[in-house]
Amino acid sequence: MIAIVDYGMGNLRSVEKGFLKVGVNAVVTNKPDIIKNAKGVVLLHVLFSESEEFGRCRGLDIFKGKVVRFRQEGLKVPHMGWNEIRIQRDTPLLDRIPDKSYLYFVHSFYVVPEDRAIVSTTTDYGIEFTSMIHKGNVFATQFHPEKSQKIGLTILENFGKVVAES
Repeated sequence: MIAIVDYGMGNLRSVEKGFLKVGVNAVVTNKPDIIKNAKGVVLLHVLFSESEEFGRCRGLDIFKGKVVRFRQEGLKVPHMGWNEIRIQRDTPLLDRIPDKSYLYFVHSFYVVPEDRAIVSTTTDYGIEFTSMIHKGNVFATQFHPEKSQKIGLTILENFGKVVAES
């Protein structure tokens, strides 16, 4: 079972429905015992050292780096719509996903990891930003796989396989 952490914001039910559509058992929850006993957990920007998202605040520091706001002149923020990912290194979540696939984005912030070795994909939106990371058994995406049609559902299915094999 995959626990989707209910942090009180966002449409997490669409993530849950995406997993269920590809046959992966997932549940939206804020219950620590369910999260602790899950085989996989879905969580967001808090993985990094710090974030500007709600004023400067500390993250879990699982990855060194920060979450910053798009500030480039002339960019419409939030970045919303379909955009291309460029695969920088292989990861199990990208199995059967071609380079330059289009996925759906809705965000005003992006991650800046200190360790470039964790970057799996990048995307161009006025600047080249990190759109997916992977290290060990931790994966994070800036795009929304659950809203990204067949390609996104394949990514969710791949995550389910990784969790089942661990």
